[in-house]
Amino acid sequence: MKSRQIWVESVALGTALACALALLIAVLAAGTAAVTGHEGSGQANESGSVQPRTYEGMVTCSRCGAKHSAKLARTATNCTLTCVHGGAKFALVDGDKLYQLDGDLNVLKRLAGQRARVVGMMHGDSISVSSIADEN
Repeated sequence: MKSRQIWVESVALGTALACALALLIAVLAAGTAAVTGHEGSGQANESGSVQPRTYEGMVTCSRCGAKHSAKLARTATNCTLTCVHGGAKFALVDGDKLYQLDGDLNVLKRLAGQRARVVGMMHGDSISVSSIADEN
């Protein structure tokens, strides 16, 4: 009788641990999605697929952001291109937000230092650019 009771207790304990582990994994997955911004990063259409959004701001570099050094005596375009050539990434400044831009470098270079309208998908603090045009 005692061996049967130990067996039942073992199965009950294993089931409880499995449920607790499943709950922990679900909480961690929800937290990761919230931190990385994968939830609500675009607009879903009727079929549930995510569509690109439009962002507007200044195309600059991740090093300077909206504040290019006046000591360098360069335009925003020249400063951005110099910083990117030195290892910085292209970025879009929209108010106090800075988004890294991932896209065609030739197009981004053409619009460096200018206000632009960017269409793309947000992934965390980065935008995968599908199209970009100046705001003029």
